[in-house]
Amino acid sequence: MIRSAFNRDWEFRPRSGPFAEFMGPPGPFEAVTLPHDAMFARERHAGGTATLGFFPEGAYEYRKTFHVPEEHRGRRVAIEFEGVYRSAMVYINDEFAGQRPFGYSSFAVAADNFLRYGEDNEIRVECRTHHDSRWYCGAGIYRDVHLAVGGMTHIPLDGIQVTTPDVDEERAVVDVATVVEHHGPTRATVDVAIQICDAEGAVVATDNTVVSVFPGEPATVRRRLYVTDPALWNVDTPALYAVNVSLRDSAGVVDEDQATFGIRTLRLDPQHGLRINGEPVKLRGACVHHDNGVIGAATIARAEERRVQLLKAAGFNAIRSAHNPLSKAMLDACDRLGMLVIDEAFDMWTHNKTDHDYALDFPTWWERDLEALVRKDFNRPSVVMYSIGNEILELGNPSGAAWARRLAEKTRLLDGTRYVTNGVNCLLPLLRDVVAEVNSSGADHANLNEMMAEMDDAVNTISASELATRRTEEAFAVLDVAGMNYADARYELDRELFPSRIIVGTETLAKSIDTNWRLVLDNGHVLGDFTWTGWDYLGEPGIGLVGYADQAAAFAESGQFPLLLTASAGDIDITGHRRPASYYREIVFGLRKDPYIAVQRPSGYGRETMSSPWAWTDTVSSWTWDDPAGSPVRIDVYSDADEVELVCNGETVGRAPAGEKHRFRAEFDTTFDPGELIAVAYRGGREQGRHRLVTATGPLVMVAAADRTVVRADDSDLAYVAIELRDADGNVQRNRDRLVEVQVSGPAVLQGFGSANPVTEESFIDPGHTTYEGRALAVVRPTAPGRITVTASAADCDDVTVEIHAR
Repeated sequence: MIRSAFNRDWEFRPRSGPFAEFMGPPGPFEAVTLPHDAMFARERHAGGTATLGFFPEGAYEYRKTFHVPEEHRGRRVAIEFEGVYRSAMVYINDEFAGQRPFGYSSFAVAADNFLRYGEDNEIRVECRTHHDSRWYCGAGIYRDVHLAVGGMTHIPLDGIQVTTPDVDEERAVVDVATVVEHHGPTRATVDVAIQICDAEGAVVATDNTVVSVFPGEPATVRRRLYVTDPALWNVDTPALYAVNVSLRDSAGVVDEDQATFGIRTLRLDPQHGLRINGEPVKLRGACVHHDNGVIGAATIARAEERRVQLLKAAGFNAIRSAHNPLSKAMLDACDRLGMLVIDEAFDMWTHNKTDHDYALDFPTWWERDLEALVRKDFNRPSVVMYSIGNEILELGNPSGAAWARRLAEKTRLLDGTRYVTNGVNCLLPLLRDVVAEVNSSGADHANLNEMMAEMDDAVNTISASELATRRTEEAFAVLDVAGMNYADARYELDRELFPSRIIVGTETLAKSIDTNWRLVLDNGHVLGDFTWTGWDYLGEPGIGLVGYADQAAAFAESGQFPLLLTASAGDIDITGHRRPASYYREIVFGLRKDPYIAVQRPSGYGRETMSSPWAWTDTVSSWTWDDPAGSPVRIDVYSDADEVELVCNGETVGRAPAGEKHRFRAEFDTTFDPGELIAVAYRGGREQGRHRLVTATGPLVMVAAADRTVVRADDSDLAYVAIELRDADGNVQRNRDRLVEVQVSGPAVLQGFGSANPVTEESFIDPGHTTYEGRALAVVRPTAPGRITVTASAADCDDVTVEIHAR
């Protein structure tokens, strides 16, 4: 079937229902272009859900009128949705056509029986979200929609599956399995032509055969083609091929489709770990949620691509989707750019984590949703593992282990070319025992709370216990790779207890990356580390914030509206700006030789901090402060060198050891002296690199720059305009934030505008937003070809204009 874009000319409104309409006219519809986040435009308030960042839950409806030509009569027509959050109900011409409870599955609705040919038709989609997520989920038709049309004999959606079972330097065997369906009254016989093309479009292999298909009995055409001198896909050279399949009869082409794939091999064993094309690969991993920051959950292709680009530039080579299937757009980017993927299916199975979550639908829908996940991923070289769950509550009992086996075996049945893992938190199967032990000991619950506040140490200790070993043994045994959340204490223990067990740190703490990465490097059976989290996200507010003990009351209230919006955790903030933890990680990975200066806020000097295990330190890479000169300050310099020298205004502050033995940190206590701060790293007595900070002074200068000045003139592209407040020399004025107004002219709309401030009441859909530490980000979506201008205005600054061309 041939897909075509179906994102334009939709309308949306909060759903009122037919009986409510008797009481008064429903609210007006608003024109939107998909993908669209229905929740994002709603006003945050105290009655909203805290885990969602205080956005309100609700029900929504979308509609679109579309013409179906008479010549489509006798053909197959389907509407494909890549994701609707949540509990989607689809109606065509007011007749029920299909549904999908899960908010992350691609699904198609057969439209043939409901269409009026030669006339206009209406499709309507209802969806809703109600206390069903532990983080900001968004709502509505937030991923792409396609119209798919094919003849009575056709290749169904995602009907081409490609594997490369035998690869060497001289040639690759490419197995192409194509499903052919026929819905006519009698059997059909068609020719099947297959072409494989390289990245430049050159044909490198062909095959032709014939297939007879009976009505209602799909036929799989499986052909082996041979590509000589194959370009192998890996993270450094992500070479891609395309396979084109066409069906022909005596009248010509009946149907055609294409699939993109890569040629690569995977091997796994406890000694060498994961090998791609025979080369060992350690996973430098980032967990990521699905929202796109200042544009909400709208899964626009360029937003997904940009995230992958920035994560890779920060040193990551792998993504774990948290905790739901990745979008096709992000997987496309991972294939093109060279990013490995653990694609995760579910955050819960049969036990609820929130009142109305997917556990209510899991027993009925899990197989279809797992099938959708694998069907989406099958041809993608970036996907190396499927994760069947995350911190599943029932894993510690026999029923939970049986469910794990069902999911793992179903996944292998669907795709035997990749590995199966599960993000297991070893504490959860023992949680009832831990609580019972605390109660029976006569200790008050404050001790349990204190233990949980030090969650990383407590989880590690409990995860390595004999009881945890017994409770999780069966659940781990069904996996190819044991995914462990916050359980690095098991890594070396399990090398002795379970010599065949292969481990990946599916979720770890940023502050432990140095010790965790050493475990990864020293143990072949440990494949890599996935930090929580690579990119900050909306909702689950404040888990990464740092506060002070002398403000404990205010810190305890920080989870109440309207203070918190984001998790405030992650190497990269919601605008794409790297935080200090990102540079530290890059140094630990061995990818950065220059040191990095992280200054703890002078106002916090000497004060006891309060934070969760997911927090970093209260540091900023800046030498611009409102504090008076002479104020005491703690400075961390991250470096893998032997020694770091800190120099302020030409005078040496001191020298301190760094490198792995000192957790890649050189620490200095000094005073704030405005001017120039330089860190110089030395290895073997010779300079290895340096990092420089300069105090911003003088008048504000607002600057703006687009990530690209030429964009595609379609709704899948975006231009990201970074706005900064600087001084005349280009130093960021992080302490002089201003309200910035943005105006967009030309064929484009302002898709989102905001900052990385985790504590704000401002909206991302308004044209005005206050900078945070001197920065803000405007996202512009083209609507047609032409010249687009983005003008930013702020008090005490000259206006600045950026020009973008949509082509």
